[in-house]
Amino acid sequence: MNIGEVIQNRRRDLGMNQSELADALNAAGESITNQAVCKWEKNLTLPNARQLLSLCRVLRIDDVLGEFTGEGIFAGLNSAGRKKALEYTELLRKSGMFGAVERLREVEPVRLRTLPLYSLAVSAGTGQFLDGEDYEMVEVGAEVAEGANFGVRVAGDSMEPDFHDGQTVWVRQQRSLMTGDIGIFLYDGSAYLKQLVAKKSVMALHSLNPKYEDIIISPELPLRVLGKVV
Repeated sequence: MNIGEVIQNRRRDLGMNQSELADALNAAGESITNQAVCKWEKNLTLPNARQLLSLCRVLRIDDVLGEFTGEGIFAGLNSAGRKKALEYTELLRKSGMFGAVERLREVEPVRLRTLPLYSLAVSAGTGQFLDGEDYEMVEVGAEVAEGANFGVRVAGDSMEPDFHDGQTVWVRQQRSLMTGDIGIFLYDGSAYLKQLVAKKSVMALHSLNPKYEDIIISPELPLRVLGKVV
């Protein structure tokens, strides 16, 4: 049986209609309509992983793999055999002899840091000056690389598809970058999020979005590297 047939058969076995199943799923924390249930049963759409787990709870499906693939721990057993297996499992649980023993382990506390996040966006398009005084301190955790020293918000779309307008990027402060690195640069009075590239005899600030031309670095205008995007 396919997923839709399993859902439909189990629902009917429990004497539920599609609206009642949707109501039960909503009570379990899922935002589901009876139209969504109908589409599942017709195999027009599939429930996501979280919805599938909620379905199994509501439809009282204990052996998820076996129910949907026929390869679970109850494979080869009829309904009476499955009932006996569940009864024996409950006896083992109640005996207290085979309970899972949780190992006590020291939980490493989440390490939080406070980093400056600049409110004036780094330009990913026309260029905006990064004001070194205008920033807020934000608390970050493991989602930000250990080496990051500060964050900036992107403005524009010249670094699409990797970086998006309004996105916060985190930067490790350093004075030089290798060719190919993506970093934050100050050039000709403006701040940029770009990739440093070599073009014949010159260096350039490269945009990932092909709509934008590279900014050729003139030897007459100093280029300052603020850091590498991490």
